[in-house]
Parts: sequence; structure tokens; C-alpha cells
Amino acid sequence: MPNIVLFSGSSHHDLSQRVADRLGLELGKVVTKKFSNQETSVEIGESVRGEDVYIIQSGCGEINDNLMELLIMINACKIASSSRVTAVIPCFPYARQDKKDKVGKNWSRAPISAKLVANMLSVAGADHIITMDLHASQIQGFFDIPVDNLYAEPAVLQWIKENILEWRNCIIVSPDAGGAKRVTSIADRLNVEFALIHKERKKANEVDRMVLVGDVKDRVAILVDDMADTCGTICHAADKLVSAGATKVYAILTHGIFSGPAISRINNAAFEAVVVTNTIPQEEKMKHCPKIQFIDISMILAEAIRRTHNGESVSYLFSHVPL
Repeated sequence: MPNIVLFSGSSHHDLSQRVADRLGLELGKVVTKKFSNQETSVEIGESVRGEDVYIIQSGCGEINDNLMELLIMINACKIASSSRVTAVIPCFPYARQDKKDKVGKNWSRAPISAKLVANMLSVAGADHIITMDLHASQIQGFFDIPVDNLYAEPAVLQWIKENILEWRNCIIVSPDAGGAKRVTSIADRLNVEFALIHKERKKANEVDRMVLVGDVKDRVAILVDDMADTCGTICHAADKLVSAGATKVYAILTHGIFSGPAISRINNAAFEAVVVTNTIPQEEKMKHCPKIQFIDISMILAEAIRRTHNGESVSYLFSHVPL
């Protein structure tokens, strides 16, 4: 493809290389480093004048440093006269801070940090955003530039059919009411039933009580969610499903953050497998947890980049057509 340059940030070089290989491109030359005072420095090692630039940087690892690195890379390309700069952000940072959801006297002072990140990306010079399975769809409305929110659903459907022999007798389960739309879509595509778990929280990352709505007895239960952080919710949900009579329990997540006690919780939970996409690096976590498997979504990102570069539709393809 002419007039296109693909750069990788430092958050997930493996995914960037996979995308470049699928597009038949070499990753652009870029050097990122830090000064002794921890300021981030970026040097773009080739001309981007008049080029269609794509920068792949996921919101993981040292999130604040990686976000700052992305902003500087966008700005560096923009002021170097690139024709367009697209930020490819497989896992959007601060996506869970998308609304004021505090209670009591602190409600009016809760930040909407996802909106702040959107403003920062726009001010840095991004012309277009490509991301995947946003935690809240309204984040697209925080931008005044085009946003393509891709979906892992086609890859999830493919994995279920290829790896779960009893998938025709499965039930798709949402670990909370907010994911009902996601699980009903997958259940409809598989022509199976769905259930959901209503959870009440005392505070962030701590679930107080769970109520299962639906019948999972003598069925394979597949928990589906957009992300898991400390994994308290999905592990409690797995126990709830087993006690309700599920024969096997799988979890399929788009973004496997797995911070804090997540790995030990998964190891001790009743999962057959916890399946995540590689929007976030999983190699080290897989070494400590054999239950974790990953779905490679580089094909989806590569096709989105190709279609964007050629001026073709992106969102329709990945929300309606399986891979």
C-alpha cells in the first residue's frame, strides 16, 4: 500500500509486528526513551511528509507513560506534515471513567477521565481513532473526530465453535447487567440462550452480592465481558454458575488486564479456560496461569487499517460479518 507508514509504541510491540506482517509492511523507525527526569522523548526516524500514518499503542502496562508517548508520537508526526494521523488504540485507556457514578457528597466532583483522554488525543493532532470494544459506547461521542469501535465478537464466535465441542448446548452469561446487549448478540448468532448476573458493589473492584437470572443447569456456561481487571467478579460468577449446576465454565474477555490478585484467583477458580484477545500482552501471565488462552485480533486491526487507508467502511464489516 503506497503512502502509508505504520509505527509502534512501546506498550505492545508484538501486536504491532503482527499487524505489520499481515499488511506486508515494515514498522516505521521510531526511538522512544526517557530523560533522567523521566520526561518522554520520541524521535521519528523517517519522513512522514504527505503520508497516511498509523500509530499502534495500547492502553496497558505503564498506562500514563504509554499514553504520553502516544500523544507525543501523534504530535511529532502531525508537525512533520503527515497527511493524516490515526491512533490505533486496541485497549482504550481510562475507558472505565466514562461518567459521574460516585454517590453521596463526592458525586459532583467525580472526573470523566475518558473525555479528558479524548480531548488530549484530539489536541495532540489525531485525525482518526481506531479502538476495540470500548467499555462504554458513549466514549465515541467524546470525540469530534471519526472513531471506529471494532468488535471482537466475530473472533469470539469463531473460537467458541472451534474449541467448545458442546457449544450447541451452551448458555452465554453476562457477569453484570451492563453486558446484556453483548451476550444477547452472541447468543443470537449461536442460536442459544443467555443469562445474566446482577451484582451489587460496596466499592470499586469489590462485589457484595450476586443474583443469577437464567437457568444454567446441565449446560456449558460461557461468561462474556469486555474486560477483567482483578477478576473478583468473574471468579465469583464462575462459582455462582457451578453452584447453579453448570457442567463447565469458560470466560471470554476482550481485554485481560489481570492486575493485583487476578492470576491467583483464576488459578483457584472453576474455569476450564479464560480466553482473552491480545489487545494487551499476555505472554508473561500465561506462564503463571495455564488456564489463560488468547485470540489473535491482529487480523481485525490490519483489515481496519487497510480499509481506512482505502477509504472503505470499517465499522459495518466487523459488527456484522464473521471473520
